[in-house]
Amino acid sequence: MLVTHDPVDATALADRVLVVEDGAVVQAGTPADVARHPRTDYVARLVGLSLLPGTGEGLAVRLAGGGVVAVAEPAAGPVLVAIRPESVALYPSRPGGSPRNAWPARVAGATPHGSTVRCELDGEVPLLADVTATAFAELGLAPGSPVWAVVKASEVTVYAR
Repeated sequence: MLVTHDPVDATALADRVLVVEDGAVVQAGTPADVARHPRTDYVARLVGLSLLPGTGEGLAVRLAGGGVVAVAEPAAGPVLVAIRPESVALYPSRPGGSPRNAWPARVAGATPHGSTVRCELDGEVPLLADVTATAFAELGLAPGSPVWAVVKASEVTVYAR
């Protein structure tokens, strides 16, 4: 048994993980299963995903906190939507094109990660977005900057809550 606060240690060394939140086990399984299907926002943040609870309504999920996410496969009932930060593109104004998800947001925070910058976005659909350091600079991003967050429906993972 290994007790750690480091998700890299847990995924690299463990065959099975237990995630404890507020003194209770909130998820158990293989590292791959926990990473693919986080059950709480805490677990999602440990594995680097945005996790949004909502209700599936066909090719859309109506989020519990407001907002709607277009999805590629039909969904029904209580679901969780997971979006990888590298699947989120940022634009200074609403873009055209084929992506079905475009939401106005504001950069709440930014943390450098090597050649990328992880942006925390506030808006009707709160997300994490990874952009290159070059794009971050060229877009003139900083905390408080308004942006449009764009995600293809095919990049959204949906599973039962």
